[in-house]
Amino acid sequence: MSTLTLKDGTEIFYKDQGQGPVLMFHHGWPLSSDDWDAQVIFFLQRGYRVIAHDRRGHGRSSQNIYNHTIEQYASDAAELVDFLGLTDVIHIGHSTGGGEVIRYVNKYAKGRAKKAVLISAVPPIMVKSETNPDGVPIEVFDNIRDQTLNNRNQFYLDLTVPFYGYNREGAVVKEGIQKNWWRQGLMGGIVAHYDGIKAFSETDFTEDLKSVDIPVLVLHGEDDQIVPIQNSAIKSAKLLKNGKLITYPGFPHGMPTTEHETINKDLLEFIEG
Repeated sequence: MSTLTLKDGTEIFYKDQGQGPVLMFHHGWPLSSDDWDAQVIFFLQRGYRVIAHDRRGHGRSSQNIYNHTIEQYASDAAELVDFLGLTDVIHIGHSTGGGEVIRYVNKYAKGRAKKAVLISAVPPIMVKSETNPDGVPIEVFDNIRDQTLNNRNQFYLDLTVPFYGYNREGAVVKEGIQKNWWRQGLMGGIVAHYDGIKAFSETDFTEDLKSVDIPVLVLHGEDDQIVPIQNSAIKSAKLLKNGKLITYPGFPHGMPTTEHETINKDLLEFIEG
């Protein structure tokens, strides 16, 4: 078990496996690095060094109750990159992890990042406002907060249904995938998860997207019920200087798991391109 004690005393769990070009994976809320299993083994088998960490308060990292902001998450990632002495890294983020990636690359990478990938990611900003009129109403996030606070055990199981598109006609529901999501979620701390809702829904990544000039691949399912594509990937791709957008008809938010063969193929093409 590999851990890094950050400068504020938080212990971050991470996996560092393989040898070769470096890929670093950043998971979504409220999960852990285990959510990348389908990608980790795929790239290990193809000669890559693969690093994936559990965000502070999530998974096997210490359940720190402080500083659950995107800014802190990006700073934590930077500490891990510096500790491992990584350069020419390709950073890949899913959902909240996509926000962590674009903030890290813009503010903390200091030339160490080679490319970035945003998968089903939250940027530019999720919540509805006067300046983001087609965003998701704050009441939706208030309900997520309420359910996390008062009904977390059942809520985390129920949330897997729209997360993986299991409420769509013809969907092949896999209970093991649902239980694995639930397992990962309940490994993390409730305070981190509660505070993280504000982080992923209200952080504005517009300037990060505009400022990043390395190649960025944006992947998003057109049937994403968690992070609607029109308010996220479509806008992000237009803001990026060097972005490429791929959308997938019918794919859900959790497509790195349910549609991993397609996602891995497109990731590999971008990484090796």
